[in-house]
Amino acid sequence: MKILFFFGTRPEAIKLAPLIKEFRKHRRTFDIQVAVSAQHREMLDQVLAFFDIRPDFDLNIMKPGQNLSEITTKAMQGIRQVIMSFKPEWLVVQGDTTTTVAGALAAFYEGVKVAHVEAGLRSFNKQAPFPEEVNRVLTTHLADLHFAPTLRAKENLLREGIPEGRIHVVGNTSIDALILCLKKLNGRKFDQFESFNSINFEKKIILVTGHRRESFGEPFEQICFALREIAQREDVEIVYPVHLNPNVRKPVFKILKKLPNIHLIEPLDYPSFVWLMNKSYLILTDSGGVQEEAPSLGKPVLVMREVTERTEGVDAGTAKIVGTERGKIVLETMKLLKNRSEYERMAKAGNPYGDGKASGRIVSILKRLTVARGDQ
Repeated sequence: MKILFFFGTRPEAIKLAPLIKEFRKHRRTFDIQVAVSAQHREMLDQVLAFFDIRPDFDLNIMKPGQNLSEITTKAMQGIRQVIMSFKPEWLVVQGDTTTTVAGALAAFYEGVKVAHVEAGLRSFNKQAPFPEEVNRVLTTHLADLHFAPTLRAKENLLREGIPEGRIHVVGNTSIDALILCLKKLNGRKFDQFESFNSINFEKKIILVTGHRRESFGEPFEQICFALREIAQREDVEIVYPVHLNPNVRKPVFKILKKLPNIHLIEPLDYPSFVWLMNKSYLILTDSGGVQEEAPSLGKPVLVMREVTERTEGVDAGTAKIVGTERGKIVLETMKLLKNRSEYERMAKAGNPYGDGKASGRIVSILKRLTVARGDQ
């Protein structure tokens, strides 16, 4: 069976890396090739190097100042050429990026079946996150096989009319990637990196990530003012790897750059970020992936968004939605800093997103399909 993976961003690469490596253990059954759009160039390459994955096709579509329409059309045109060359039976896409929906649509046009990893996530608000919510809904209705991370994701798919036989609950491959990363990090001392030299790890480390476009403007300023207020505590160190988008960097550096216990550092590669997550006391984020990963490390997560498609963590108690309003962010952060029982309740809640075995389950499902049609 010929399978083509298509992805372009750092989160997609992280979540597909363990799956690609698992498929490559079964070379007699599967002919695997990898295509990347390079929607994230530098950050994508870092992940590929860490997991030792070499793309067979690199579209390298990104140019300065491109809009979403241009990215979509370039990705579609590029992956169509790859499909015509390799002639896969399945195209595997992940999540909710522009590359994801462009790949799924191109495959559909060429009569290639689509397998969607991390299917069924919904915020039920097409503007938040933008454009990811619409991307994943469209991908769902283009896909032929849906690998849902949780039962709730499966229920979302069923409500949209997806036949139950096409849905498989497998867990999230992000946990597979995290476990692989922690094994690789064993014994490595990332605290010697220049980015971390000024951080006092004897204090409570608050790790921050924030980059959602729906928060640009006043909401992002509110987040920054909240961090400035939290930094008045002498027992904390706030570490913020700042996204390269100028809509993020401008308010962050304007409001936070002169505070001694706020460390504004450049974006980190995946292993460095995992190491820092593991060293943190709690995490403030608007990232979906961090909401999945942090519970496996026992780190409470405060979600700086108005809605989340990862409600399982909220229900399980590993995460809490705090929005972008300054007072709410400060209040909930202070609770975790001051109230040990509240902190322990969140830190010790189980991870609802997976057990690190999702990749093996996905390979087994596609292997059964191969055997059923007599390819072996």
